[in-house]
Amino acid sequence: MKKLLLIAALATPLLSGCIVAVSDGEVEHRWAKHNGNWEKTFHDNRQKIAKLSIGADYQSVLDSFDTPEFTELVKKGDNVYQVLYFGTNSKHSDGKVTKDECTPLVFKDSKLIGFGQSAMAEIL
Repeated sequence: MKKLLLIAALATPLLSGCIVAVSDGEVEHRWAKHNGNWEKTFHDNRQKIAKLSIGADYQSVLDSFDTPEFTELVKKGDNVYQVLYFGTNSKHSDGKVTKDECTPLVFKDSKLIGFGQSAMAEIL
């Protein structure tokens, strides 16, 4: 038994291997979500956001977009805030959409109060 352990300990540094990275499907899923044309989706999102008006209803805004990349919901005092993040600007070109590549739409009690980082600063 001791000989086997000794051989295993001496042979370990001589072993080499190969690491294979396997995707969990996130990259393919993200691109598939945008039908392979994320640039058009991001452009369309920017156009839709530019046409939004303060006071727009949460559900009507949600219905006019595809599924948001991220969502957040928080209650602060007596108010409920909802934040929808839509992809608008690719920075990393890695196939994954991150919050810094999105524009947040901020709703207070189901009414749009603003979008972008300045709107987020209002609720933080």
